[in-house]
Amino acid sequence: MEQIEGLVRKIENLSDDEARASALALVQALMEFHGAGIERMMEIVAESREAGDAIFDRFGADDLVGSLLLLYGQHPLTLETRVTQALDKVRPYLDSHGGNVELLGITDGVVQLRMQGSCKSCPSSSMTLKLAIEEAIYAAAPDVVGIEAEGVTEQTSATGFVQIHRSVDNGNGSAGRAQNGNSVNSSGNGWEEVRDLSALGNSAVQLLEVSGRSILFCRLGESFYAYGNNCPGCGSALQGAHLEVTNLVCPQCGQQYDVIRAGRGLDQPDLHLEPFPLLFEQGRAKVALP
Repeated sequence: MEQIEGLVRKIENLSDDEARASALALVQALMEFHGAGIERMMEIVAESREAGDAIFDRFGADDLVGSLLLLYGQHPLTLETRVTQALDKVRPYLDSHGGNVELLGITDGVVQLRMQGSCKSCPSSSMTLKLAIEEAIYAAAPDVVGIEAEGVTEQTSATGFVQIHRSVDNGNGSAGRAQNGNSVNSSGNGWEEVRDLSALGNSAVQLLEVSGRSILFCRLGESFYAYGNNCPGCGSALQGAHLEVTNLVCPQCGQQYDVIRAGRGLDQPDLHLEPFPLLFEQGRAKVALP
């Protein structure tokens, strides 16, 4: 879809008026032809009743088909449903910070959220908003215009609304910026795939190199967590760290950190590990790096 938009922009900038008009007319004719055909296909599927409903569900869950249907205004799921499903995907990460997110509503394509629990004051709330929630929502609903989150405390701004807009390339390679001035990129930049993470055993810890950075991954049941490879207590690497129930124990100083509570220090609550957002999309794990 990005490639198509780029080509259309090139056509619109053609100096030859006749060539530009013909090319745009061709694109429009193809869109109308495909749109009419896809609409008829959806009608045929709908006539299958229960079997058709199951097919619609599969259409909506498929990234490629869903994007195509969205392009032609034929997506079987409403915008609110797609946003709700996206938020369900990031709730495990927010839960690891003792928090949650509530969908307040959607107005003119802008999603209003309310952060709840201790994640409102978590030092990584900025990353949670700009990466985890943004990635999940825009992947499921690229037609979302913007995101507003209420009750967020950022390290560089006061509590209030932090608005996130989709990044727009202004021609010089720079992305759009959020209301607080921090760069936002909705194209997925900053997210790195982590291979074979599903092979990590329960209550196990593993250090992996991701884009040249050492990341510590933990698994508790079906939940996965990602942290920086550094003990804030003694400053040493966490090579050889192990889990005791839900606490990660530093092999050097013995300091313990609560894995499911954003890595807070058990004995010194002012100490905490550096958490990274972690998402699973179609069986693939992705971690967000600053």
